[in-house]
Amino acid sequence: MDRTLDELLLETDIVSLQSAMESGSLTSEVCVRWYLDRITRIDPKLNSVIEVNPDAIEQAIALDAERREQGVRGPLHGIPILLKDNIDTGDHMHTSAGSVALAEHIAKSDSMVAAQLRAAGAIFLGKANMTEWANFMSTTMLSGYSSRGGQTLNPYGPGELFVGGSSSGSAAAVAANLCTAALGTETSGSIISPASQNCLVGLKPTIGLVSRTGIIPLTSSQDSAGPMTRSVKDAAILLSTIIAVDPKDAAMHDNERKAYTDYVSFLDVNGLRGARIGVPRFYYQHLDEARAAVIERAINVCREQGAIIIDPVSLPCESAKWDWDVMRHEFKKVLNDYLAQAGPDAYVKSLDELIAYNEENSSVALKYGQDLLIWSNETSGTLSEPVYAESLRHNRLLSRDQGIDHAIREHQLDSLIFLGNEEGLDVSARAGYPVITVPGECIESGIAGEDGYTTKGPQGITFVGTAYSEPILFRLAYAYEQATKFRFAPRDEF
Repeated sequence: MDRTLDELLLETDIVSLQSAMESGSLTSEVCVRWYLDRITRIDPKLNSVIEVNPDAIEQAIALDAERREQGVRGPLHGIPILLKDNIDTGDHMHTSAGSVALAEHIAKSDSMVAAQLRAAGAIFLGKANMTEWANFMSTTMLSGYSSRGGQTLNPYGPGELFVGGSSSGSAAAVAANLCTAALGTETSGSIISPASQNCLVGLKPTIGLVSRTGIIPLTSSQDSAGPMTRSVKDAAILLSTIIAVDPKDAAMHDNERKAYTDYVSFLDVNGLRGARIGVPRFYYQHLDEARAAVIERAINVCREQGAIIIDPVSLPCESAKWDWDVMRHEFKKVLNDYLAQAGPDAYVKSLDELIAYNEENSSVALKYGQDLLIWSNETSGTLSEPVYAESLRHNRLLSRDQGIDHAIREHQLDSLIFLGNEEGLDVSARAGYPVITVPGECIESGIAGEDGYTTKGPQGITFVGTAYSEPILFRLAYAYEQATKFRFAPRDEF
């Protein structure tokens, strides 16, 4: 173990890595080898990396040569990142959504987000483990578990603390310094939850800002890829790289779409000054005493930094009864579409075939069953059912006009503030609106949950806005991060 490299690379950020590479004190090859060594030594305790890229070192050597001979492509040149295991890469790595049914599946080409990252010079260090099928397989499955990758653990307390889901491996790996940054995906909470639990920054962008083509889907109306990083600036750098319009993704052709080439420019250490932040008290009522104290102190930090706090703020939808019919119906349609074009090494070509495969291989495939897969498969797969159309209309009306947009209009807000991934965050998911979480305090005591985990550990502070309000959310999150600097690394010993 090289302690000099440890001092240089532990908790490092993208700008620092680029500076070291430009000065000649570090190469991408050395950086990649250091991360691969940490994965070999540390990840067996975490199960966060489902496979490493066999071409990563070769790619690093080539990018080092390109740096010397032609200069850098941009801020991600030679930077090692991990991709969640549902993001296609047209290389020697597999894309399986954590399922043994796709264990041998190699995508024909890069997903659009992977293509943009690769063109920017990023190095794919490997694929990160995830909750199988983005946690839409079984009602009893533990977050972070997949039949292909096993159970991902939280590096701040393996086996004791909740790791979050379904971008669990992406979060645990970034937190444990097994990569510089990672890309996760979210339908409802799958970036924000693990980022919050692992002392990270996580961003779920507005639906329509980032392409979904080439990502194994859960829904068409709520899915998005987004960055998971140790700093707000790194998240802004990653987002700036993956916002090109995709002609194949209908959500990206929204007339109201607002995309920016440089989200770093919105970062402002004084970004909380004069910001109007709403406190949705309804969604705090189930917090235990320790976590309730964390969000109260976070609100006070915002106030001390010059924010105008509107407390309380009510959402007309807060007592609404929600259903899961949109996910149920869209999952079969979008998964069948994806599997139909998968290559010959995918063992299944439809949800029907997936269910049958799992039953035939139940000893390895069905540790927690597949009741959600069966439930979804009972639909037509055509999105023609009236119950689906009504559920989608209901979701959008309540979450937008009677939810986030109502609160923001009524009080002229910049953002709402939540703790971690509490239940109110599902409102933003149904609306398709952006969310960012940033490290808050870490609490040493908590209550035991029914899932066997305690509520102690890292706590995220989460800002929610309206459509395409990423510039505002970055500004608020960065100012909060710089005022508190709560991010800390877990111990390697675990």
